[in-house]
Parts: sequence; C-alpha cells; structure tokens
Amino acid sequence: MTAVSNTSSRGVADTVSNAIATPEKEQPYGALGLKADEYAKIREILGRRPTSGELAMYSVMWSEHCSYKSSKMYLRQFGDKVTPAMKKNLMVGMGENAGVLDVGEGWAVTFKIESHNHPSYIEPFQGAATGVGGIVRDIISMGARPVAVMDALRFGDIDDPDTARVVHGVVSGISFYGNCLGLPNIGGETVFDRVYQGNPLVNALSVGVLRHEDLHLANARGVGNRVVLFGARTGGDGIGGASILASDTFSAGGPTKRPAVQVGDPFAEKVLIECCLELFAGKLVEGIQDLGAAGISCATSELASNGDGGMFIELEKVLLRDPTLTAEEILMSESQERMMAIVTPDKLEGFLAVTTKWDVETSVLGEVTDTGRLIINWHGEEIVNVLPRTVAVDGPVYERPLAYPTWIDALQADTASVLPRALDGETLHEQFLDLLGSPNLADPSWITDQYDHYVQGNTALSFPDDGGMIRVDEESGLGFAIATDANGRYCQLDPYRGAQLALAEAYRNVAATGAVPAGVSDCLNFGSPENPEVMWQFREAVTALADGCLELEIPVTGGNVSFYNQTGDQPIHPTPVVAVLGVIDDVARRIPSGWQDDGHNIYLLGTTRLELDGSAWAGVVHDHLGGRPPVVDLAGEKALAGLLHAASKEALIDSAHDLSEGGLAQALAEAVMRFGVGARVWLGDICGRDGVDASTALFSESAGRVIVSVPREDDVKFLGLCAGRYIPVLRIGVTDATLHALEVQDVFAAPLTEMRNRHQSPLPAAFA
Repeated sequence: MTAVSNTSSRGVADTVSNAIATPEKEQPYGALGLKADEYAKIREILGRRPTSGELAMYSVMWSEHCSYKSSKMYLRQFGDKVTPAMKKNLMVGMGENAGVLDVGEGWAVTFKIESHNHPSYIEPFQGAATGVGGIVRDIISMGARPVAVMDALRFGDIDDPDTARVVHGVVSGISFYGNCLGLPNIGGETVFDRVYQGNPLVNALSVGVLRHEDLHLANARGVGNRVVLFGARTGGDGIGGASILASDTFSAGGPTKRPAVQVGDPFAEKVLIECCLELFAGKLVEGIQDLGAAGISCATSELASNGDGGMFIELEKVLLRDPTLTAEEILMSESQERMMAIVTPDKLEGFLAVTTKWDVETSVLGEVTDTGRLIINWHGEEIVNVLPRTVAVDGPVYERPLAYPTWIDALQADTASVLPRALDGETLHEQFLDLLGSPNLADPSWITDQYDHYVQGNTALSFPDDGGMIRVDEESGLGFAIATDANGRYCQLDPYRGAQLALAEAYRNVAATGAVPAGVSDCLNFGSPENPEVMWQFREAVTALADGCLELEIPVTGGNVSFYNQTGDQPIHPTPVVAVLGVIDDVARRIPSGWQDDGHNIYLLGTTRLELDGSAWAGVVHDHLGGRPPVVDLAGEKALAGLLHAASKEALIDSAHDLSEGGLAQALAEAVMRFGVGARVWLGDICGRDGVDASTALFSESAGRVIVSVPREDDVKFLGLCAGRYIPVLRIGVTDATLHALEVQDVFAAPLTEMRNRHQSPLPAAFA
C-alpha cells in the first residue's frame, strides 16, 4: 500500500527562515535533555538558533543513548586492541546495526545485544516486547533472517511486591513478542538483587543467518535514489524515548514516564521480516535502516552520514496513526515496526509491488541529493537544514571526571574467607540445599517455559544447557552456539576483574557446548556517567573487556551502553553483560550440560582455590558481599576451550558443565537433575591436591573449571589429551543411573526428589 500524501493536520511549523528572523526566541532545550553548553554548540554549528525540528533531532541524537558521548572515548579500545587473527572472520564490526562473522561454508551470522531497561520499568510488558522487536530489526537490516533470541534479565528483590509487577510484565512481553515472531528463545540469565529494585535490566539479544552475498549495509548513496519509509504508521508512542527516558535517572518516586514507552505489534514485525527478506532477495534495495531509538531523526541522519551526505525529505508524507502529531513529534517518535529503505528509481515499482504483496504501508518521503545537507520540509516549508554528520556522528564527546571509589578499599578488605565454613555433613547438606533453592540458582523454568525454544526446528541446545545452539545448514550440520553472562556482585568488588570473569564465563559456556568461541557483543549497564565513581567503574570494565578479548583473540563486533541505571543517587552494581558466539562444524557433536548414561567417569578440569568472595555461598549463607573476585586466567580459559573442542571432535565426552555461581555443588546438582541420572562423588582428591576444605571444594567459584563425563573406554585417550594440553584434571566421581541422588562421599546424600523440590519451587512460589 503506497501513500503520496498525509491526512495529518498541518499545524504551524518553526521554519528555518523563522529561526533566522527570531534569533532570541527561548527554546525548551533542557526539557529535551540538552545541557546549556550543548545547546550553545548547536547554535554555533548552525550559525543561528535551531528550528524546533532541528532541536528535536539534535536532542535525541546527542542523547547519551544515541551518541555514546560519555563512553565513546573508552569504547575505541575495542577497535584499537585487535590482531589480524581477530579480524580474520570479522565481516562487519562496530558502527553498523549489528556485527557479522563468517562461520564458514559461505554462511555468516549476525548478532547483537542491547538494553531496554528504563522502558521495562515504566511499562514492563511493552518495554520488554519492543526491546525484542528493536533488536530483531537490527538483524533484519543486515540482510539476515532472524533465527533466535535470548535475554539477560535482572530484577529487584524477589520478595518485594513491585518485583512481581515487573517480572510478570517483562516475561510476558518477551514471550508474546518472540513467540509471535516464531523465534526460539534459546538461553539467557535471570538474576534477582535489591540493587536492581528501581532499575531492572532487560538486555535483549538476537541472532540472524545469511549467505555472504546477501550482506547489506545501511547508507544513502546514489543521487536521485528514493528514500522510502515502510511498515507501521507513526504514532505518539515513544516520543523522546532515547533522550528523555533512556538518558536520565529515575527519581525516588518511581515510574512516571509512560508516554515515552513504545508500543509493539509482533504480527506487523513478522510481516515486515518476510517483506524485507524478499526485497533483499530481489535486489530491490540499496540498503535498509531500522527505525528504533530516535526514529526518523536517527534513520535519516545516519543514512545520509553513511552515504553521499545529502538527503531531501518531505515530512508530511509520513503515514500517521495520530493526525494531530506535530512535525517535531513525527521526527522524535519511536513507533515500532518501521524501516527506511534507499531504492533506485528504476526499482521503485518492484519495491512497491513487494510491499503491496505483504500489505505493508509505504510512503516515498524524498531522495538522496548531492547537497551534503539533510533538508526536511513540512508542507513546502523548510524546517530542517543541517549537516547530517553534526547530528549523527560528530556529537559531543565527554571526558567525564573519574574518581576511585572512596568505599572500595574497605569493601575489598572485608573478605569472605574469614566467614565460618562448615565441615560437618549435615550443615553442608543444608547449605547446599539453601543455595540450590536461592532465587539466582533456582530453576528458572517458570520463566523459560513461557518461551518457545524449538520453533523453526533448528534448535540443538537450549535451556538449561550452558549455551544455546542453532543449526545453520541442514545438510552439513554447521551451527553456532551463544551464551550471555554477567556478575554484578563481582563487578562491584572489582569492575576490571568482574568484567573479565563475565567474558571468561560466557567464553567457557560456549566452549562447553563443543563450539569454538568466535566473537563478542556486550551490553554495558552502569549508573550515571555524571558520577565520577561510576565512570571509573565503566573505564575499568571496558578496558578489561578489550584486554580480555585481545588475549582470547576474539573480536567485539558491537553492543550497547546503558547509563543512568540508578534511582536518585544510588547506582546499580556495574553490570557488563557479555555475549559470546561460537561456531560448531556439526551440531550433531553438541555436548549437553548433564550426563545421560550409567557408569561414566566424572572429571573436574581446572584448579579449586579458596575463592568465596562475592560468591553465591557468601551471599546466600552469610548475606555478605566483600573481598576480591576470583582470579582470571584467560590463557588457561583458552587452553581449556581448546581441550573441550578437541575432546568433542573425538567424541570423548558425553557432557560438560562449567563451574560458576554456586561452584562445584551447583554444577553437580544441575548435571544430575538435567536427565535424572545420579552420581557418586568424592572430594578427597580435590582437597588433597588443591589444599582446600570440603566447604571450599563444594562452594568456591574459582574460574576456569568444568566438569565432564567420560565413557570408561575413552578414559585413557581423554587423560592423554588433558596431559598434552597441561590441563589440571581429577577424577571426582561416577554416574549411577540407579542411584537417583547426588551422593557426596562421607559428606551428604541428596535425593533427586529433594533437589528438584528445592530447586523448582522458588520462582513459582513468588510469581505463580
């Protein structure tokens, strides 16, 4: 369906000529999120005051959410700290809608994770739903078919009454949108902590697949090429979401910014996906840009900046849901399910035929020009005339003040190693069950069962395995695995080490599936950048991730920064969420996280140390947070991943599960519960070799560790592989299909029914 005119009421627009004639007119820049010096800079750039439309565009595009003005100087490390090996399979890196990796056989995978935190507190259902929709459109714009989604969720205290409001809305929004799109949700995280009470984190990830030749980048090149807006009509929802909502803190009074939250329609997006893929397949577009944060302001300025530099738009041709919208509101609206395409004149008829076929409303707004300027008219009058790079690229860059936190030395000195550690079996059994039934280690099935994991028929691994896995090619079995991880408690203690631990765990989770880690996307969630201590945390975390990726030799392909996650003066724990994607040549070789067969030997890979600071044990048993997080050995993580890949290639291991929150005890319990096959385990060799007590052996969260199950006939080959790669290994148990329990020799025995009851009850008790 095509439109050449709009039914909106014209209204009185602030034109460029009027701006020149009224230089002293007061403008509400502060209400739009701009600082006084930023407003002055805009006037300097333009040589006059901005029109209301230009002010709207600059306000959203210079917001923290869109411009990365406080983070840009640190994020450059991801592009600076690279090696040729890191670039080998990187087809598209940072700066585009999503990163793209070559995964072999002519296939590529594109993926990205982004935040939708503030909208998900204000209006949890729509906030989370549109977070999924927005990240999926980023994937579509690269020319890829979306094949999976994941989400990393952090909520407030599980017992707080408001947490239920947010949880129900967020989970329903994610499941509704993702399920309606027909996309499997294959993993993620769910964490409860009172530091997120007023600032839940909803980080949405999507992955798409494409052939190399189908890759498209978004830019406006070719003078005379048409600029076409297609998809849903533009409404009043989401106006100023990027500048007013995502780039500010909440007051202590709670959610008040509902008008800035977008409203999503997954059925419209599903049609849009198929429409875009047909347009790409027919070579009917030069490029497509999704309309997300900052809407038309972002799409026009970014397309023009990435192209030949000029564009002319007739804004009245935008199709509206609400005919009362002003020109400024149209520019700022973040209505969902909209895309902008650049189409050559000779292919416009074919383009319109495809959008008509899919019943997607379409309007030709303007064309690419050689003026070098972005010019927008409203009913024949010029309301925007700017250099597009000044809007989309060359915004302010701040070197915010940094301050080493005044409280961190005392926090680090308060180590958990002095807390009482149980030695008797009865207390250890109680603590084991307490951890197993704690909100952050409990079974998340009440949430994950609301998601479809297997739609499309290509899911090889999903909840509750260490990583999700999707088959890319049905004939060869080529696939990818992906996992997300973060630990805000660790990052509060030490943001550098905490960020590297998140990277290491996501890397290890992917390796545990049998895949080879290949790339990273991150979502960096922090408090206000105007707080020098927060900026110090941010710098430390970003530097840690850049250093870590350099050592692991995997590139950061893109991501997102989310600042202002705080209520009043209280920021959240720094929470850098790291997504690692890996490649597996045949998903038939996938490795589940639990054992299925009787009589297999259980081996612990890695070394256990007295590392209980920031641990689940410290938090659950002692309500304690202090000390220093576990040490990180990225060279060891790389060697461990290489061992797991080699062992999977030779079919030597039947299961692999990484050790992280909850330590060995949690990993063993989850491996037993995965398929209901019991295990007999002994701790003596761990205690003897590593010099730790039984409590530390069970609950330490030392990094670089994995438990694997190995058929007895493969023991010699497996141990030889470990010796050849210098990986510490101990046989710590054996699987027992008749036992129906986890038996820790001379310590305790936990029946399968007891473990499942404690593990499965917390979330339904709180929310069902």
